[in-house]
Amino acid sequence: MRGATHARWAAAAVAVALAATACGGGSDSGGEAGIVSSSWGDPQNPLEPANTNEVQGGKVLDMLFRGLVRYDPATGEAQNMLAERIETQDSQNFTVTLKDGWTFSNGEPVTAQSFVDAWNYGADVRNKQNNAPFFSDIAGYDDVHPSSGDPTATAMKGLVVKDAKTFTVALDKKFSTWPDTLGYQAFSPLPKAFFTDHAAWLDKPVGNGPYTVDSYTKGTGMKLRRWDGYPGEDKAVNDGVDLKVYTDNNTAYTDLISGNLDLVDDIPAQQLKNVKNDLGDRYINQPALIIQTLTFPLYDPQWSKPGMEKVRRGISMAINRDEITRQIFRETRTPAKDWTSPALGEKGGFNPALCGDACTYDPAAAKQLIQEGGGLPGGKVTLTSNVDTGSHRDWMDAVCNSINNALGEGPVCTVNPVGTFADFRNQQSSYKLTGPFRSGWQADYPLIQNFLQPLYYTGASSNYGKFSDPQFDKLVDEANQEADPAQAIAKFQDAEKILAAQMPSIPLWYQNGSAGYAERLSDVALNQFSVPVYNRIKVS
Repeated sequence: MRGATHARWAAAAVAVALAATACGGGSDSGGEAGIVSSSWGDPQNPLEPANTNEVQGGKVLDMLFRGLVRYDPATGEAQNMLAERIETQDSQNFTVTLKDGWTFSNGEPVTAQSFVDAWNYGADVRNKQNNAPFFSDIAGYDDVHPSSGDPTATAMKGLVVKDAKTFTVALDKKFSTWPDTLGYQAFSPLPKAFFTDHAAWLDKPVGNGPYTVDSYTKGTGMKLRRWDGYPGEDKAVNDGVDLKVYTDNNTAYTDLISGNLDLVDDIPAQQLKNVKNDLGDRYINQPALIIQTLTFPLYDPQWSKPGMEKVRRGISMAINRDEITRQIFRETRTPAKDWTSPALGEKGGFNPALCGDACTYDPAAAKQLIQEGGGLPGGKVTLTSNVDTGSHRDWMDAVCNSINNALGEGPVCTVNPVGTFADFRNQQSSYKLTGPFRSGWQADYPLIQNFLQPLYYTGASSNYGKFSDPQFDKLVDEANQEADPAQAIAKFQDAEKILAAQMPSIPLWYQNGSAGYAERLSDVALNQFSVPVYNRIKVS
């Protein structure tokens, strides 16, 4: 999702932070015995696994479902969960064998059919699932999800149930790391009730994870309770989790300090100067698989016409990432140097040299590039983001101040704040935005492929700027088919060089996971995706 001028915009950013006021959110007591109360934001869509591709909904799915694979909360390593074995001889045809003893919380056994039916539903174009492209590697996907016209099948031919515990998967081409992607929640199994009474299931989802849904009121919150019959080894050690909706995370932080909330998993920028004194060792700040970017709406001709790559690059060079991360985020963000995350490590594909000059503050070069590219469309640029979480208004104001000062042409950059995450996501996913918009990315799984393909591959599930480059797509396809991990990463990095040349999005900074919690909690930790490991939290 840089003299004399920098002091002015930095001072303005700090002034914005000091002037910010808390508004919205709940203030009910967070002290119910055995229950963790945690800040939250309403998800964009109902909680179907194949239709949820944003953080707030993902937090819930992580408590409600378990899939074939799960990522170790500390290391991110892909480990078998419901899968006893995932076997292949050619990296294209796989046999999946399930473990015994798994059921959904309504008592229904989890079978091979539970996975095959769920994946076919997710892929079918008629069901309008956001995560459908995650199934596009399976043979027969185009039959159920054609690029145009009506589907010619109701199921993908690449999925075959052999018996209650076994199914086979044929991909349309080799994909050596495909098993490692299966911890993503889109690949969760679904019970028969999902299909027989869909509306009732959406009102109260039934999964196979350590928690069940007790109640959900949009705009207020969700109550989840421990499922005592959960068969997995990662049982919940608390009695449940109450997720409380906040429209401003400053309010959530105030509730935490005042004893009305147990856990805040996104410390607001305005509180970073106080948080260590307020919370001591109950403050968590750790690297995470998250990058914040600004994406350009390339579906709008004024941003995609020839020469605009220079304008996009110039805007990037007008942003003083070093000052913004230091002044506003106080060591919880690191200036971005590529489109992935340092949490991958260089062996995993992180390359701090890849963005190069394009991610370096250079006002003179920025101004020249924008002029060479034909100038800002209409002589201005508007940045859009939700402002209910993530301290986004603070950094957007700072970015605009940086751009305005670098270009020296008055207030050409302005901010378009959207009140709620759900509203912003709806505008983003319906391609209604006409200027650069926030497109922060929290990885679905710890592979470089996940930072590139879902966001920039033609027609990909989270390609909201509609970037399309045949050579980029070709390199991603080749990387996926590489059996040698080092060679695969090299090809992904070659694809990333195209992003550096075209600049469909501007890498801003890598984001740490941050959280604070109440004294009555213990064993609080964030996983590599910055999500609290709720099932391990103890309540005294």
